[in-house]
Amino acid sequence: MQNMEQARFNMIEQQIRPCDVLEGRILELLKHVRREHFVPVEKKGLAFADMEIPLGYGAAMWQPKLEARTVQELHLTRNDQVLEVGTGSGYLTALLSALAGHVTSVEIVPELSAMARQNLAAYHRDNITIETGDGAHGWNNSTYDVIVLTGSTPVLPKVFQNSLNVGGRLFAIVGDAPVMEAKLITRVAPDTFGTVNIMETSVAPLRNAEQPKRFVF
Repeated sequence: MQNMEQARFNMIEQQIRPCDVLEGRILELLKHVRREHFVPVEKKGLAFADMEIPLGYGAAMWQPKLEARTVQELHLTRNDQVLEVGTGSGYLTALLSALAGHVTSVEIVPELSAMARQNLAAYHRDNITIETGDGAHGWNNSTYDVIVLTGSTPVLPKVFQNSLNVGGRLFAIVGDAPVMEAKLITRVAPDTFGTVNIMETSVAPLRNAEQPKRFVF
């Protein structure tokens, strides 16, 4: 247990703080939402490593610093209705739901949906809805205050921006490997959006992500 807590401390101090995650409530949250509970049993020794952790089915947990930076950049409040596309193991869902009003998380792989439900059960959160389906091109024609895409997309479908309420924020990783850009897009008015490039990164694409029109010779 002591080694586990030391590893958690090292993750926060050596990976997450240097990634400009300095907000006290985020750093405190990382101590209480136990990342090791969301890692496959055979990979628990990697729970705090600076790497993606494969979950199977072509999915992976993000690096801890990317998870933490994303949550910080979204400036979540208890009034926020959140859409997460790509539940994975449920860890980011747990972080988001600790700060937001409600999180709807959509996962295309039924086995991962089941894993996430089991992992989240211990937290007894009544503000999480896990859906199984393909959210790569939007979900349920609803609007949200926050949308997070946990897989990359070569082209960002307009439906996500259009699904934001005014003042809403969209976190998306856009581009092709090996270099992609994590972007925060804010709907500042009904027809006006602001975009901030947060950091360069590279993660696996959403299954069925929108593709650009490519030249064929």
